[in-house]
Amino acid sequence: METNNTMAPSSQSAKKNTKVVKWALILGIIIVLNLFFNYTIHLLYEEPKFETFCPNDLNVKVYQTSEECTTVGGQWVETTVPVTADAKGMTKPLPANTVQISGYCNATYTCSMHFNDAQSVYNRNVFIILVILGVISLVLGITVFSSVGAVSLGLAFGGVVSLIIGSMRYWSDMNDVIRVVILAVALAALIWVGVKKMKE
Repeated sequence: METNNTMAPSSQSAKKNTKVVKWALILGIIIVLNLFFNYTIHLLYEEPKFETFCPNDLNVKVYQTSEECTTVGGQWVETTVPVTADAKGMTKPLPANTVQISGYCNATYTCSMHFNDAQSVYNRNVFIILVILGVISLVLGITVFSSVGAVSLGLAFGGVVSLIIGSMRYWSDMNDVIRVVILAVALAALIWVGVKKMKE
């Protein structure tokens, strides 16, 4: 009888340790899977760089007139109080070689819009890639690896996290209807995985 009493706590401790290891493995798969997805995309699909669209020398030059500004694709903003500046762009009162500038040039106005458009397309494409990879992981977790509990849950939840990360990247550019659909799909996937696998 004493042997049975001493074995029971040991058995419970072993079960508890097994659960901890299982959830640690699930969490590890979720994190590493999504790191793998995102770094692979970053390696193979180059993200637009602001400097490519708007060279640094655009902001180095001093634009004194609206014509100079708009020639480089900038936006001229009129000011009510003239700004004192020299040829080097200094904005403090200077002696005779100063000129009065009656406005401000946002030299990167046009190129910034082109960059934002390119960034939006990039985020959309990354969103599509992550959705595809997430669905593949979800399906693999529920079908191919269904007999291996921890791996199955890790892949399934990792796929759902991939859907969420992809949605967050493209969220600001999404149509409201697409946002609702994405949230509904993610919620349905989570509930489905929970009902299907949490009983194991």
